[in-house]
Amino acid sequence: MSEKALREHNVLSESERKNESTNKGSLMNNCTENGTENLQGCQKKSHASLVPSIADGDHPTNGGGEVGTLEIEYIESENLTDVKDVDAALKSISAGLESKDWLLVCDTLNNVRRLALYHKEVMLDMAGDLITLLVKSLKNPRSAVCKTAIMTSTDIINAYNDQLINFLDPLLVQLLLKASQDKKFVCEAAEKALVAMTTWVSPTLLLPKLQPYLKNRNPRIRAKASVCFCRSVPHLGMEGIKAYGIDKLIQTAASQLSDQLPESREAARTLLLELQTMYKKSQDLAPSSVSDFSEMSSWEDFCQSQLSPLNALSVLRATGSARESAVLGS
Repeated sequence: MSEKALREHNVLSESERKNESTNKGSLMNNCTENGTENLQGCQKKSHASLVPSIADGDHPTNGGGEVGTLEIEYIESENLTDVKDVDAALKSISAGLESKDWLLVCDTLNNVRRLALYHKEVMLDMAGDLITLLVKSLKNPRSAVCKTAIMTSTDIINAYNDQLINFLDPLLVQLLLKASQDKKFVCEAAEKALVAMTTWVSPTLLLPKLQPYLKNRNPRIRAKASVCFCRSVPHLGMEGIKAYGIDKLIQTAASQLSDQLPESREAARTLLLELQTMYKKSQDLAPSSVSDFSEMSSWEDFCQSQLSPLNALSVLRATGSARESAVLGS
């Protein structure tokens, strides 16, 4: 190749390299610009998808903005106002609670609460269907719906108490489940509903409903049921305990003393101390005659007569009996 031709070839190659570099630079700029747009688009999409999650959030606030429009307010019972149109609110319950719009479900649940507080007589005839729909909301995976349904359960229990007994089973199991879960604000609301149940539902009706859950496979459910059982028994009073059978109550409490969870064991100890007090009080009221609770003259003798030696020893220890060592020799 001649020197002139070589110079022309080099000039041409240098020109091609510059053009290629220029094209690459333009291409990179376009990619960067497009990448920025795509990144911004992705950020917008991520923010949009986050809104329902925040709206469902475990800690609702009264803040404004886009997120605030999807949040709900958990209204305490004392702050609920009356419905404007009773008939309209009553007719909308079924459709509202079966809606796929979770905000509408929450609004309807709050209307149910208002009706229970201000017009409870109008919902009494539909109590069975109402509990079925309420249980459906309690099973809703959205926390806002679940908590509002639990608050509705509390108001319904307060309003109808013993009138709900025939429909109580599905509601009771859901409240025990919700009180046993890890989500704190749902758990606390369920605990409040269970307290209302043990306060306002007659123990003679409630205790048989609780009994099966004391043997549930789930230790947390057993523990919550044990606490409810313990909380309900004192409402029987002395005469009610006699009628129900103090022997049955002691046997039930004794079985819970060896439960897996401390909460259940502590509830059993509390119940046994209550029963011991009742037993001794009955003897004090009739010192010259045989106790209505038992033919035995002492708490220790009574426990030994009703329980196995091992369970009797556990009960006497739990109640601080001075004669617990006597059981070992029996």
